[in-house]
Amino acid sequence: MTDPAGLVDYALDDHVATITYRRPDRLNAIDGAMRRDINAAFDRFRGDDDAWVAIVTGSGRAFCAGADLRSETGNPAGDFPGSFWERPTVNSFESGWEIFKPVIAAVNGYCLGYGLTLLTWCDFVIASERASFAFPEVTVGIPTIVGALRLPQRIGWHHAMELLLTGERIDAARAAEIGLAGRVVPHESLMDEARALAGRLTKAAPLAQRATKEMAVRGPAMGPVDAIRFGETMRRVAAATEDAAEGATAARERRAPVWRGR
Repeated sequence: MTDPAGLVDYALDDHVATITYRRPDRLNAIDGAMRRDINAAFDRFRGDDDAWVAIVTGSGRAFCAGADLRSETGNPAGDFPGSFWERPTVNSFESGWEIFKPVIAAVNGYCLGYGLTLLTWCDFVIASERASFAFPEVTVGIPTIVGALRLPQRIGWHHAMELLLTGERIDAARAAEIGLAGRVVPHESLMDEARALAGRLTKAAPLAQRATKEMAVRGPAMGPVDAIRFGETMRRVAAATEDAAEGATAARERRAPVWRGR
């Protein structure tokens, strides 16, 4: 099922939602209109019980070239109600929406600024051999904020600071070398690789996956005792689901489980 949504497409097939940025004439740079469509797509994925995994990619030569500084359709970061100071901070998936379903980034080309910030919130990054990555903000006098918070946690301080403070671009091979990309594949097989990984992910129980991911996200910010107590509470919640009963039954009957996401 494909549902065109202006500048972003949302296609759902066999529990996998493919979110495709479609502004190729501007290298998928985000203007105000595209921001609204991106947020709508991720909001749909977040609330769609039939969508268990997402693949995010771009059309044309770019994954996402960052913010369109010449936007004529509103603020690329989003137009939100509030005063000059009291504005929402977590206002998109890039900035930290809580989505505990697995998300795969299939990076087909330029991945800059907002595009790279998105990657720091994805669980898997598969890069085309043509992909390149940068936080160019400092080269135009703008600080990187969310990327600066998350990138060091993902790839370590030295590699993160080199990207954040030089604004220089790296290729796909270097991204894989420093742990920014999980793997690099031939350009023509990028989406096949992403779909194959998504297919592997849908074989696991979706609610157990989400509880596990939430534990991985929240746990490091807690003390060890609080983290384990939180995790054991999550385990009890997950154990009460229909999927947990199905998993136990399937194991006894020596068959593949049929997950329902409830």
